[in-house]
Amino acid sequence: MINAVIHGVILAFGLILPLGVQNVFVFNQGATQKEFNKTLPVIITASICDSILISLAVLGVSVIVLGIYWVKLLLLVVGIIFLFYMGFMTWKSKPATYSTADKALSPKKQIAFAASVSLLNPHAIMDTIGVIGTSSLSYTGIGKVAFTIACIATSWIWFFTLALVGRQVGRLNHSGSFIMILNKVSALIMWATAIYLFSTLLS
Repeated sequence: MINAVIHGVILAFGLILPLGVQNVFVFNQGATQKEFNKTLPVIITASICDSILISLAVLGVSVIVLGIYWVKLLLLVVGIIFLFYMGFMTWKSKPATYSTADKALSPKKQIAFAASVSLLNPHAIMDTIGVIGTSSLSYTGIGKVAFTIACIATSWIWFFTLALVGRQVGRLNHSGSFIMILNKVSALIMWATAIYLFSTLLS
């Protein structure tokens, strides 16, 4: 069982570590929200979405669902449109320090956007199925449960840490220049992901 836990932690960490849309969004909210507790909606939403995807991957449900062509196509189209929209909104947004009229995302928007970048990214879903889902086949019974819990726990810890680091960076950057750069980088990553997904439709 210990081996399953260690395997789950390493695997989940390796999968979640790369700079992707979800990570950038969580970090961005940590940096732009004035209080850490106001980042909880995005942290919890991203963590729950990852927990669902990991659970479905281990159970094999996601493989069956994404095996249906029109479901996969719909997911790709909606994901591409949303990423382009989200990239545009992020590109033109400004830090709250520049103007009192500019405000960080509300809890409802945090939840909606976090759920969207987590569940509407077929590339991330395929990674979860291909890596975690396939690796879980090595375990049965309590070993598989331990592996699944380790993956999920790693995801939760990662998002809390990422938002906390973003919070510290935001506090140190009083001028708002770093947040401006972060917004531009975030938007470019979202657009690049959308273009990549679009290319998969044409292939």
